[in-house]
Amino acid sequence: MPNNVHNAFPAHPDPRPAVLLLHGLCANPLEMMPLARALRDAGYAVEAPALDGYGVVPPVAGAPVADKPRRAPVPPFEQWVDMAAAHFDALAARHSRVAIGGLSMGSVLALALALKRPAAALMLLSTSLHFDGWNVSPWRRLLPLAYVPPLRQWLAFRETPPYGIKNERLREWVAQAMNSSHVSAAGADRLPAASLYQASRMIRLVRRRLHEIDAPAVVLHASEDDVSGPRSVLELQRHLATTPEVHWFHHSYHMLTLDNERGAVTQAARQFLQRLVPVGALSEHPTSLTTTEDRRHEQHA
Repeated sequence: MPNNVHNAFPAHPDPRPAVLLLHGLCANPLEMMPLARALRDAGYAVEAPALDGYGVVPPVAGAPVADKPRRAPVPPFEQWVDMAAAHFDALAARHSRVAIGGLSMGSVLALALALKRPAAALMLLSTSLHFDGWNVSPWRRLLPLAYVPPLRQWLAFRETPPYGIKNERLREWVAQAMNSSHVSAAGADRLPAASLYQASRMIRLVRRRLHEIDAPAVVLHASEDDVSGPRSVLELQRHLATTPEVHWFHHSYHMLTLDNERGAVTQAARQFLQRLVPVGALSEHPTSLTTTEDRRHEQHA
């Protein structure tokens, strides 16, 4: 075989930019589907993987409702980053540019991945560098006591309403799903202390090294976020190497991809990506907002 035979094949055979979307802690890719669909419609190759030991896999269709979701053992957070990096590398082998997006702890994981891989752009939704939202219990400051090795292997903390969702009908549906199958599109009904411990370790690493991340970023955050307040956004603005573009949403809670302004959220993320990592010709079917979604939100440089 001639030595130059491989040169006949491009290193990146798919000309489309790719997007890797990372869901939240103890959640699953369902929460990223509205954003994934909007980006695919715009011409991007999109992957939203499930990561063992980081997310929670819902029971299979037809399984008894009493069956709990499958939970893999919780590994060190470095393995979460390695798993995400493997998906990034697979996309980078086929596409010349790969952007990374995340929701909640998925945004922190996206930042951790950007420390190891050359992200073309970052989409950071409801970034949880601090758990200081209005629905976070003041007892959370005692959470490190649950991180003691013997305790964190069996302690878990139950999620409480509003589950990051302001829309009352959707919140009711999420509550029903959690009661019946222990997991919903908004995540699992319980957060193991082991998962929270590894998340806290990842947060500390990312906060310490934010200044090393120079990929262009868009930050999308709810002004009424019940999990992570404005402090996380302020920290991103102050310490990322490149000042991010910031959008505030005023009629949603933490789960921006599912809540009242999901159309406006996906549109803002999509427009940012089209400017920074263009596909080429814009989609013939731009994402439109529903009549019930408020089109107004604040954008800051």
